[in-house]
Amino acid sequence: MAKKNSKKKPGSNTIAQNKKARHEFFVEDEIEAGLELQGWEVKALRAGKVSIGDSYVTFNNNGEAFLYGATITPLNAASTHIVADPTRSRKLLLKRRELDNMIGKVSRDGFTVVALSMYWKQSWVKIKIGLAKGKKMHDKRDSNKERDWQRDKARIMKHSAR
Repeated sequence: MAKKNSKKKPGSNTIAQNKKARHEFFVEDEIEAGLELQGWEVKALRAGKVSIGDSYVTFNNNGEAFLYGATITPLNAASTHIVADPTRSRKLLLKRRELDNMIGKVSRDGFTVVALSMYWKQSWVKIKIGLAKGKKMHDKRDSNKERDWQRDKARIMKHSAR
């Protein structure tokens, strides 16, 4: 009998990431939310046909959160009986306290809610959203400079250890 590998590689459950979000925004707080999906969308997620690069979260009058701008490309075989809309708005599943906290920060403090990553948690699709403030151009330059310095410092330390 074959031995099952109980250890998973870190990050192997990640479906999609929004790398642009950390470059464009200061992320103050991260929240995990569930996602209300249709069957064809889950099949497309398993195939990796998703993009959350331009996605953001808005709130409606009932205090519900919706994800806009995420593109889930339908599979040809999975969505034959319905008309699939790849860019439809998808409801986020959050607790009332989390929703009220986010709505307050967005309306009072000028935060924006952006999608950071989408991943599998057991058999459920979760999305990590972040309360963020926009960066100015000089902030982006400072971030790039700091990242370059950390990379150079790691190279110097690696070569000096030999």
